[in-house]
Amino acid sequence: MNSTKPSDMKIKHNMGMIDRVFRSLLAALIIVLYFTQVINGVTAIILLGLATIFIATSFIAFCPLYLPFKINTKQKDTH
Repeated sequence: MNSTKPSDMKIKHNMGMIDRVFRSLLAALIIVLYFTQVINGVTAIILLGLATIFIATSFIAFCPLYLPFKINTKQKDTH
């Protein structure tokens, strides 16, 4: 049986600061559009779901959709 320790299950961050800020601002814009009733109905539900995903991925600095395409917007440490 393969035993996995919690320390082996770390998420490798693949989102840089600019990517995270952009997603957060886009999510904030969607939320503002919703509360000002610029968007509504099915469109609002879909965009609010997307905004939730943007906020979550920005918070954890990891985007699962980047993995298959080997995208990494995080800058490498120069130290």
